[in-house]
Amino acid sequence: MTDTMLRMNTITKTFPGVKALQDVNLSVRRGEIHAICGENGAGKSTLMKVLSGVYPHGSYEGEISLDGEPCEFSAIRDSERRGIVIIHQELALCPQLSIAENIFLGNERASSGLVDWNRTNHEAAELLRRVGLRENPVTPVLDIGVGKQQLVEIAKALSKKVSLLILDEPTAALNDDDSAHLLELLRGLKEDGVTSVIISHKLNEIAEIADSITILRDGRSIETLDMKADHVTEDRIISGMVGRDLEHRFPPHDPHIGDEVLRIEDWTVHSPVQHDRIVVDKANLTLKRGEIVGLAGLMGAGRTELAMSVFGRSYGVGISGRIIKDGKEIEVKNVGDAIAHGIAYATEDRKRYGLNLIEDVQRNVSAAGLRKLARRGWVNEHEEHRVANEFRTSMNIKAPSVMSVTGKLSGGNQQKVVLSKWIFTDPDVLILDEPTRGIDVGAKYEIYSIINRLADEGKAVLVISSELPELLGLCDRIYALANGRITGEAARADATQEGLMRYMTREQE
Repeated sequence: MTDTMLRMNTITKTFPGVKALQDVNLSVRRGEIHAICGENGAGKSTLMKVLSGVYPHGSYEGEISLDGEPCEFSAIRDSERRGIVIIHQELALCPQLSIAENIFLGNERASSGLVDWNRTNHEAAELLRRVGLRENPVTPVLDIGVGKQQLVEIAKALSKKVSLLILDEPTAALNDDDSAHLLELLRGLKEDGVTSVIISHKLNEIAEIADSITILRDGRSIETLDMKADHVTEDRIISGMVGRDLEHRFPPHDPHIGDEVLRIEDWTVHSPVQHDRIVVDKANLTLKRGEIVGLAGLMGAGRTELAMSVFGRSYGVGISGRIIKDGKEIEVKNVGDAIAHGIAYATEDRKRYGLNLIEDVQRNVSAAGLRKLARRGWVNEHEEHRVANEFRTSMNIKAPSVMSVTGKLSGGNQQKVVLSKWIFTDPDVLILDEPTRGIDVGAKYEIYSIINRLADEGKAVLVISSELPELLGLCDRIYALANGRITGEAARADATQEGLMRYMTREQE
């Protein structure tokens, strides 16, 4: 694998007031899986948009060559003609259209101006078989999950005779099984001669699948490493990404655990779709002031459903059980009740449910605590501005001002805005659902520091995470959930990945 397929030399891309890329170099060998890593804002996605023609030739400086020939792409269609296809993190599918229609959208199988539906569905079926997706081509995309939608995007790329496939955070929204299937598919495409460039924050996946890795930092290319020849470790990647060694991925923390603040007893929740199906089954757990408690479980175990149902019954039907706060049973019939009782929940899907992406930082920070800013039905905008600025400083939110549009911030900074919104409600109990999903290691460290600070202020924090090392490094105590039931509990000193996995895979008794 010494044949160089792609070269990008001294690429510089400038936006008004911001130099997103500066003299970036990238070299990709034919038939390899090449990873690009870097913190949020390092320029990874921008570089791939330059390559794919999203940012046309003339809007950047530098040179691109493919198979030794200079490339000057004016649009995505130009790069696709050369076999370069990009799959963005936000999937570009039309949910109301069928799988087959999405695969060939803009590339229709037609003759004499009419779509040949038999050919369309037949070729779509072949492509689905190639990516390992057992779905009828006429199935609407809205009826399949995110993992399957990702495979539809790859099938769409294959329909365009792809030779260089670019994937931007392809597993960010996938569960472990779907992620494993996608990585195995990339290996298969590699054997078929397809070269892949993958952007990912999941360093364990990079270590597993990549042949080479290029690290970007602050819009510059730092180094390109051969994963095997250079004996690349996750710590080496992290060091390149953040510009310093991270001997400890988790900030040191000496917990000061106080009295019990919340107890959940015999908590049972039924599915809002299938009312006879129990999603959470007689769950019992406790939280203490100053304590960080983890909740581990495989996808579908009921972690998010438990959290949302406790937070004002925002999920589920037929809910039964007791919530005891500071020794007294409380009624939490809706989200307003939960907030009033000092319970906050930061959702795992910050873009859909946690934030208003088209609003500014200020409005997002104040959204859940407007009653603290209002007098006689009017919000004190000067106080709202002051509060937002305080959080911008204390949470180290990297934005030009609190009037910046939230959707334009990096994932880590968006997560800090979500946390600020709920911290502003002054909760006693803060439930954080996948608080570091889709953010880089540097931003993760900051989020961990914030969580530790909240615990030091006497708050009880419940952290839901799919990453067992994160729970083991952060939490004082960890519960495991399987099939809707609490199957085990371990103190930090006794907890291991193997032990937690045994709990997480335990069958119902």
